[in-house]
Amino acid sequence: MKPKHRNKTLFIFSIVFFMALFQAKTMAIEEAPYTVAQEDGRFQLRQYAPQIVAETILEGDFDEAGNKGFRVLFDYISGNNTMREKIPMTAPVSQESVSEKIPMTAPVKQEKIEGKWHISFVMPAHYTMDSIPRPNDERVLLKMIPARLVAALTYSGTWSRSRYKKNRIFLENMLTEKALKPAGEYIFARYNPPFMPWFLRRNEVLLPVERITK
Repeated sequence: MKPKHRNKTLFIFSIVFFMALFQAKTMAIEEAPYTVAQEDGRFQLRQYAPQIVAETILEGDFDEAGNKGFRVLFDYISGNNTMREKIPMTAPVSQESVSEKIPMTAPVKQEKIEGKWHISFVMPAHYTMDSIPRPNDERVLLKMIPARLVAALTYSGTWSRSRYKKNRIFLENMLTEKALKPAGEYIFARYNPPFMPWFLRRNEVLLPVERITK
């Protein structure tokens, strides 16, 4: 490798390294607590504890809704609340499609491309519904999510809808093998800030599930 190219490669590597190091030190944020019940490569079956989420519901396409929802919720945790309190950032940032109500006997596998999206932040575990600051923005809602069993598929790369959909299909195809059935909507979960290089990002497709009993 020529010295000029070698220096350029080392420069790029150094930027990536220090960005990752910066995230590890300054973005070491709390994650939604769970225990792993089953693991198989990129797949995990998780038992999540109850959690409070701040949520906003928006219309638009996959990327537009995700970006706008992030800004609305980040404004809330940055102090746009009744106590003017900064709330620590947590992971993941979740995006979930809002589908029409369907009979309980039908599989819950619908996705609205041009419909509405739930965008949510998990709140730090020390808050209760009584102690958490109330949002000033009426677009932000607070709600308690009960304990639930969740199938998770982890992948890296960009936040594109096509990449999410590819991995969602992969997870969907694993459900029969794992004797699981949907108990909610598919969720796109992001764990990293926008400045993190795409190849270092941790993304997940999550799906609330139930075990199939014979």
